[in-house]
Amino acid sequence: MLIAFLGLLASVTVGLLASRTAAAVGRDLRKNVFTKVVGFSSGEFDRFSTASLITRSTNDIQQIQMVIVMMLRMVLYAPIIAVGGVYKVINTNVSMTWIIALGVVLILALVLVLFLCVMPKFRILQKMVDRVNLVTREILTGLSVIRAFHTEKHEEERFDVANRDLTKTNLFVNRAMTFMMPAMMLIMNGISILIVWVGAHGVDGGQMQVGDMMAFIQYTMQIIMAFLMICMISIMLPRAAVAAGRVDEVLTSETAIRDEEVPEHLPEEGKGLVEFDHVSFRYPGAGKDVLHDIHFIARPGETTAIIGSTGSGKSTLVNLIPRFYDVTEGSIRIDGKDIRTVTQHELREKIGYVPQKGMLFSGTIASNIAYSDEEMSSERIQEAAKIAQAKQFIEEKPDGYDSPISQGGGNVSGGQKQRLSIARAVAKHPDIFIFDDSFSALDYKTDTVLRQALKEKTKDSTVIIIAQRISTILHAEQIIVLDEGQIAGIGTHEELLKNCEAYYQIASSQLSQTELEQAVTGSRKGEAAHE
Repeated sequence: MLIAFLGLLASVTVGLLASRTAAAVGRDLRKNVFTKVVGFSSGEFDRFSTASLITRSTNDIQQIQMVIVMMLRMVLYAPIIAVGGVYKVINTNVSMTWIIALGVVLILALVLVLFLCVMPKFRILQKMVDRVNLVTREILTGLSVIRAFHTEKHEEERFDVANRDLTKTNLFVNRAMTFMMPAMMLIMNGISILIVWVGAHGVDGGQMQVGDMMAFIQYTMQIIMAFLMICMISIMLPRAAVAAGRVDEVLTSETAIRDEEVPEHLPEEGKGLVEFDHVSFRYPGAGKDVLHDIHFIARPGETTAIIGSTGSGKSTLVNLIPRFYDVTEGSIRIDGKDIRTVTQHELREKIGYVPQKGMLFSGTIASNIAYSDEEMSSERIQEAAKIAQAKQFIEEKPDGYDSPISQGGGNVSGGQKQRLSIARAVAKHPDIFIFDDSFSALDYKTDTVLRQALKEKTKDSTVIIIAQRISTILHAEQIIVLDEGQIAGIGTHEELLKNCEAYYQIASSQLSQTELEQAVTGSRKGEAAHE
């Protein structure tokens, strides 16, 4: 009774320890993967898809956890059973040990065949899980577009193809695994029959007693069961090995953008002067540069606007400032320091970045505006909302600044999302503002009022604006015209109308002939007065 109780206690303890160990390993792996992914540059995100990273952080780590539990519960237990069985067999009848060897060889041969058949499928299986995640994510994200174009049937078929491929592969793997157990039982029963047949001859010849034969069967089954347990683990190992390889690929991947071992510091007295010194850039793996020999200075207290046709490299240019990518040639300096010599944290502390597509996080309006500082005062939050022209629609909501924001900002309009994104950057009080076409969803009146309020707030900061509308950048102190990754012109609105053909074409497509003539005339009067 005592032995049975101790066996039960040992089994429960082993199960508990195995579960806790596996859970701890899974927790640490997820933490390490997340930390690594957060430090990825945009280049690494281009190499690993979002869907694949999610699969690696969830499904792959889960596979590793399952194997750890099974290994701790079985692998440590199985050798003890096997050693005990072998000891008893030796003491019982050595003459029939060849039967045990035969059983072990047959089991190992079966496992080897299953390995060769199933192993290639495991990597395919994990990639198909990636594919299903990708398709699902795309469909759910773009559901409104799908409905607008009435392509539900097409998307259903696309998901069905990905799902069916995954199901087929899963069925193949599961059938192989299902075949293993009956085959193992067949071997065990065959071994039992062989022992009885050989043992019967021994009993008949007076060389063995019936009790010894029955004991030999018991010990043989014990040994084979131990090998069976190990083999069951070995069947799970290939998928876990594939999963571990995929997780390791993320953890060991070289991060393109790294901090210096001994970083420098931006000058405390600096105000955010940004200098592009003959910068060229090409995307990883690309054959040619996207930006060629970009050279300009953006000064504090001034607005530097960047305009150009679609695909001219405007967003790529500003993405180099916070080091989402590193320059291929040349350098970018802030307050005289090459941005590659300072830490990414220190660099980005100086920047208030508003992306082209406004991004909000689940929480409240207040938590999104105060994203850079959890301890931000309500006065500072309200001031930022007022400057961003978001105060009115916020206060119209029943809960005001405590109004909930759904994932991705799905419960607010595009214009409201942009204004909240601008408010988030304003509330940070950075030295450098970057607006990547952040006014596109605003109407003309809101755009004008917002820029006036913003001008007062950012009078001591460096402001870099990417814009598609001429009206947004009319009064910028410096306008940079990009054309196919090269600077086609630098100057004010009036100067560029006279001297830059690319800018004149953009302006003429948006402004009336009267407005163009007035701008050119105003420029000439200014030159005459200067003379």
